[in-house]
Amino acid sequence: MLFKQQALLRQKLFVLGSLAIGSLLYLVARVGSLDRLQPLCPIDGRFGPHSQDEIPLRALQFKRGLLHEFRKGNATKEQIRLHNLVQQLPKAIIIGVRKGGTRALLEMLNLHPSVVKASQEIHFFDNDENYAKGIEWYRKKMPFSYPHQITIEKSPAYFITEEVPERIYKMNSSIKLLIIVREPTTRAISDYTQVLEGKERKNKTYYKFEKLAIDPNTCEVNTKYKAVRTSIYTKHLERWLKYFPIEQFHIVDGDRLITEPLPELQLVEKFLNLPPRISQYNLYFNATRGFYCLRFNIVFNKCLAGSKGRIHPEVDTSVITKLRKFFHPFNQKFYQITGRTFNWP
Repeated sequence: MLFKQQALLRQKLFVLGSLAIGSLLYLVARVGSLDRLQPLCPIDGRFGPHSQDEIPLRALQFKRGLLHEFRKGNATKEQIRLHNLVQQLPKAIIIGVRKGGTRALLEMLNLHPSVVKASQEIHFFDNDENYAKGIEWYRKKMPFSYPHQITIEKSPAYFITEEVPERIYKMNSSIKLLIIVREPTTRAISDYTQVLEGKERKNKTYYKFEKLAIDPNTCEVNTKYKAVRTSIYTKHLERWLKYFPIEQFHIVDGDRLITEPLPELQLVEKFLNLPPRISQYNLYFNATRGFYCLRFNIVFNKCLAGSKGRIHPEVDTSVITKLRKFFHPFNQKFYQITGRTFNWP
């Protein structure tokens, strides 16, 4: 009798266990089905209005992670093909200016999941030897990206090199061009400081800034000094406007990018027709370094190289005043052409 009761109990437990396992398998299958159906559900409520070809941020971040893995190693052609990766010509170029904040701008734009940056300055359009290698050589210098992403490169020498506007126009007459500027005198001193540091590393002597910026014969601003010429923004821009309409340029305030980067980046997102993705979360002020660093996610942060934010040497105030007076009419014309006014002296 006891044996029969035990057998009946085992049978009931087996039935209950089977039902529990069956229910569990049903729930797993149901969840899997819902996951597969998820992309068909509307996402506007979660992400805001999107065009049909836009991809949610999480998916783009996942894709960016894959791109990072490809950059770390040597991806095979089969891997590249399977992941639909391509090397695209840039759809936007940061063309200048030197010491205006081009590296900071490029790194900050790279926070956007739809942007992929060329890590190094390519110097394709301003270097005759590189340019002679052809457009396919240039393309192969670009990073791997997904077709929906845009590639951006930066080479500050483009802005001041005479041949570059025509060369870029021949590649892509509708390309978007980014120019980041700082107060001209400050930019010139920053330019000098970088050269000075390079000389000091090689134990070489160098002239003081005042001696280079002011012609000793006339006591006027030395327009033959490259650091001065580069800061005459309107002269260079006028050469570009022979090939591109002003609507294809966006002027970034390099001084504001240092102190308040987010509004400047949001303006660039809009200019590039990118959905707004960069937020205050992605930017945090590093008190030790004295400028903003980048936060890609909870794990990966990045600050610009220590060479950024060099301390400028003291410059005679009379020379600064003379330079600002010299740049003033050029600045006014620059405001007029670009439609953007800066609080420059």
